[in-house]
Amino acid sequence: MSISVRPADHGPARKDFLNLPYVIQTDNIQWAPPLLTQQKALLDTKKHPFFANAQIRLFVAYDNNTPVGRIAAINDFKHNKIHAQTTTHFGFFECIDDTKIATALFEQVEKSALDWGHNMVRGPFNHSVNEEIGLQVNAFDTPNFIMIPGNPPYYETLVEQAGYSGCMDLYCYKLDAGEMRRKLLDSAPKIERRLNITIRKAQKKTFERDALKIWEVYNKAWEKNWYWLPATKDEFMHTVADLKSIIDYDLLFLAENQKGELVGFTVAVPNLNEAIIRLRNGRLLPFGIFKLLWHSRPGAIKSIRVLVMGVLEQYRGRGIDTVLYHHQYRAALANGYTSGELSQVLQSNTMMNRAAELMGGRNYKTHRIYEKQILKPGAGQ
Repeated sequence: MSISVRPADHGPARKDFLNLPYVIQTDNIQWAPPLLTQQKALLDTKKHPFFANAQIRLFVAYDNNTPVGRIAAINDFKHNKIHAQTTTHFGFFECIDDTKIATALFEQVEKSALDWGHNMVRGPFNHSVNEEIGLQVNAFDTPNFIMIPGNPPYYETLVEQAGYSGCMDLYCYKLDAGEMRRKLLDSAPKIERRLNITIRKAQKKTFERDALKIWEVYNKAWEKNWYWLPATKDEFMHTVADLKSIIDYDLLFLAENQKGELVGFTVAVPNLNEAIIRLRNGRLLPFGIFKLLWHSRPGAIKSIRVLVMGVLEQYRGRGIDTVLYHHQYRAALANGYTSGELSQVLQSNTMMNRAAELMGGRNYKTHRIYEKQILKPGAGQ
């Protein structure tokens, strides 16, 4: 075995970087392959708004000339400024089951961290906290939902053998049709009647305007969460543009006060991974597009993911979240969905974990963020 790790920012190595997941995880039947077009867009440093405040280095590991692993080193300027840190993020990690290869990949990330004057590496982030995050560490017999990463069980060992330890877990809660607690179903209408709040569905014709309101509440509602990073307007609207083609407006509810100001929201989307999982190579052409359209036709997708929910701090504790979830649950049942996932809830977010359990959700899957302190050569000796 002759292992080498090469930069993959352009040329044939970049093509290898993009193609590796479909090779390494081809036998992982629970893995929903990302669409290749989306992966290219996510890593487009000239067009994706994330890179207005960040830089990235891509690496591919080769055994002789065969690509066997990949990783990215990410320098998120905005994150380090807001959190007063000197941290490099790693992401887009894929590797065959070989500790030496994985360690060689992480060494390149750590060298990048030292180049940037950083003393910590954390991840995975693909490529930021506002995209796919975390390494799956259990429930490998269940498929990953939309915008949730999935990986083989051995990845955990590879990361830990490279010297990384877990620093935060993220929980996924599953809720099947008919499982919402009766107490919650009975109490939500009563809570809504005594609130001076209007609950309404989003509408396609006003969605752009509503999305900007959601962006403002989203950043305010989440600002005290661990490792949170506010999304810029361009980043948020870029994500909105990606989701517009799959949004079910019946699953998006807004809470407004008497002045018409948005104070809370919940957004769920159909779990498109039910269709994407059938495209094993991630390609829409020549026949993938027909599979995708057929398996995502109206009524074909039976599960949803609660993508994000937020209530302004001054309006919390009044039951607005309960009312929003109640409306969303009723709408999901009416539209023929039979299950849903609320994810990824930080282990430190006591309020959200309690709310998920009160609704009847089952904590069935965990993703983990890892970290490693980086020292300059010779330091600490």
